[in-house]
Amino acid sequence: QVQLVEHGGGLVQAGDSLRLSCVASGRTFSSYAMGWVRQSPGKEHEFVATISWSGHSTYYADSVKGRFTISRDNAKKTVYLQMNSLNPEGTGVYYCAAYRGYRPALVRESYDYWGQGTQVTVSS
Repeated sequence: QVQLVEHGGGLVQAGDSLRLSCVASGRTFSSYAMGWVRQSPGKEHEFVATISWSGHSTYYADSVKGRFTISRDNAKKTVYLQMNSLNPEGTGVYYCAAYRGYRPALVRESYDYWGQGTQVTVSS
């Protein structure tokens, strides 16, 4: 069992940066790959980025590649999402989620555990 709590959302202007963090509880955090998924107003859940259990492999949606960076600290049971050059299309609720597997999890159904989400609003 893994419980996830996201932090760091807020209201920013286009071009700003924001860092999200997700703290996990449970003894098996390091055995899970992690991902960030967002849901923008009126849209389905959208994959943003994933990171392997070791942190050695990452994968990004084309829309965020080069601007967002996912990382993790297994000793702190925390995964991060550094978001740079934000634009209004980045507005939404960002969820941290965990899954077991070696491939990037690109769809909602691939994830086993979810956080409650944190709101990010980017004004133009």
